[in-house]
Amino acid sequence: MITHRVRTHASREDLPREGQLAWKLAAAAVDPVPVEREVAEMIGNRVIDNAAVAAASLARRPVASARAQARAHPYAPGAAVFGLPAAFRSSPEWAAWANGVAVRELDFHDTFLAADYSHPGDNIPPVLAVAQHRGLDGRALVRGIAAGYEVQVDLVRGICLHEHRIDHIAHLGPSAAAGIGALLDLPVETVYQAIGQALHTTTATRQSRKGAISSWKAYAPAFAGKAAVEAVDRAMRGEGAPSPIYEGEDAVIARLLSGPEAVYEVPLPAAGEAKRAILDTYTKEHSAEYQSQALIDLARRMAPRVDLDRIREVVIHTSHHTHYVIGTGAEDPQKTDPDASRETLDHSIMYIFAVALEDRAWHHERSYTPERAHRESTVRLWRRVRTVEDPEWTARYHDPDPGKRAFGGRVVITLDDGTLIEDELAVADAHPAGARPFGREQYIAKFRTLTEGVIDEAEQDRFLDLACRIDALDANGVRALNLAAPPGALTEPTAKGLF
Repeated sequence: MITHRVRTHASREDLPREGQLAWKLAAAAVDPVPVEREVAEMIGNRVIDNAAVAAASLARRPVASARAQARAHPYAPGAAVFGLPAAFRSSPEWAAWANGVAVRELDFHDTFLAADYSHPGDNIPPVLAVAQHRGLDGRALVRGIAAGYEVQVDLVRGICLHEHRIDHIAHLGPSAAAGIGALLDLPVETVYQAIGQALHTTTATRQSRKGAISSWKAYAPAFAGKAAVEAVDRAMRGEGAPSPIYEGEDAVIARLLSGPEAVYEVPLPAAGEAKRAILDTYTKEHSAEYQSQALIDLARRMAPRVDLDRIREVVIHTSHHTHYVIGTGAEDPQKTDPDASRETLDHSIMYIFAVALEDRAWHHERSYTPERAHRESTVRLWRRVRTVEDPEWTARYHDPDPGKRAFGGRVVITLDDGTLIEDELAVADAHPAGARPFGREQYIAKFRTLTEGVIDEAEQDRFLDLACRIDALDANGVRALNLAAPPGALTEPTAKGLF
């Protein structure tokens, strides 16, 4: 890996394109290095994972609305839309939109945490949609997905968006554009322009993940994917982007991030170096924000030792990010409100820990029902949970050694007689360094669980056969990478829009 120092340059300095981060991202993305076997297998796992969580969300209103928008934009050759029959094809940007919403709705697919947050699996819907539209094979598809993961993960390693309240999709727009560029084997110049356009149009605030969190939390990554498809289309037609998009004196670093004096360090593969970033990412066993994964497992482990009726207080000692994003440090009253949206509840570690402690389990639907959130015992326990930032856990969260990095915390439960019950967990059980790391078997088990009763078994089998040999697929196999619901199973939203 080569670490690139990125800073603001005054216009009079005339920073050459080859010295700009957007150009370096583009060059790394399209470098024609072969995709390693281990990486291709993990890409297959994440395609399975995305399809699983998309299937489980097909009946939810935000997903149905996005699907209806895609149905209003049929196109040939086009791309497939989750849930719809194989014969239907949508314009690729709208397929990326609908599939991106389905994948993101339940907050249940993969994650990478470093200087910032990310869900790199959000790169798959736009890259796959373009691959299907252009009739490309599995080798091209895995090349594009590997590049999208690489660019997003490397941006997340080097540039923190959250401290400036910029949403993490500001890294996703460029990575999806880079992934599509690699998929299509475009020139560096074209991908450079597409990355600049995608970044320029996806720098949004983090209000989408704060306060009364709405369905836009799922829509925002899909918007970035759609914007990336459109950016590549424009760049291929010869249209350019603001430049330098990162380093300009009125550009992203100077005006949206740490200011004109800031210096960021972004690692990227050297020329000829394999793109392996996907192997540093991790999926979720539980449908909740990633920083809650280890704490759900810890609650289940602690529950047998605790008399829930005697709990006076629960204190979660954890990292800065966990405390301020999903903990009491966020100072969001909605995070302790039984009437809060599902999107808000899955960003409330107070609610999540209370339910996991009571139920000794977590479920993507049952754990979020209004009845569950209003249970009297839950509300009482929920409001006795608080978080504190612990410098040790913050340091572990950012440890440069992936083997030492931790996303959990230490929990201290105080009973009514002053008895303390303490335990800690560094990483989730499903994490690569956890007690039960996810492999192909676990991805398939998650897929079977989430598609049961939604997708016919024969359709499940057909999809798994393709995804498990993704890099060997021909163009027809790539076009068939979709899950169709049984006829009549999907209901259309009653509310109508423009289309």
